[in-house]
Amino acid sequence: MTKRSPFRYFKTSPEIIRLAVMLYVHFPLSLRNVEDLLHERGIEISHETVRFWWNRFGGVFAAEIRKKRVQQMRSYANWQWHLNEVFVKIGGERHYLWRAVDREGEVLESFVTKRRDRKAALKFLKKSMKRHGRPHILVTDKLRSYSAAMKDIGNADMQETGRWLNNRAEN
Repeated sequence: MTKRSPFRYFKTSPEIIRLAVMLYVHFPLSLRNVEDLLHERGIEISHETVRFWWNRFGGVFAAEIRKKRVQQMRSYANWQWHLNEVFVKIGGERHYLWRAVDREGEVLESFVTKRRDRKAALKFLKKSMKRHGRPHILVTDKLRSYSAAMKDIGNADMQETGRWLNNRAEN
């Protein structure tokens, strides 16, 4: 089944929609400034149209950028993830928020569980690796659940632990 274009019912070309949304998001411009910039280029639209396009297509464009960025990061020889778990309270109960962060600080994956054990770590790692592929290095704190999960996956040698190595995920 072919994927439908999200621009199929719009009279304006996708390039103009993408330009207007990227101008608004990338630069610190107001909606009226984007309207004025496009008017100077001969494109007559209102600021409300730019706002509508931003609400409608902003998430789509962000997902495309994120996907391309992760594909570029995979090609690096030392692609590494920083893994961490944090205590959070949801509805008065203690849960654990597991996070995977790449070397630039971008959150790749997050996962909430009630337990902090090998089974939860394994589920988180499998979900992350299924979505983003295998990293070359996993930097973790000294939680034993990570090493037990890595033994189950079969790549116990790609894990690095250290006292200050995981600061990127901690922040």
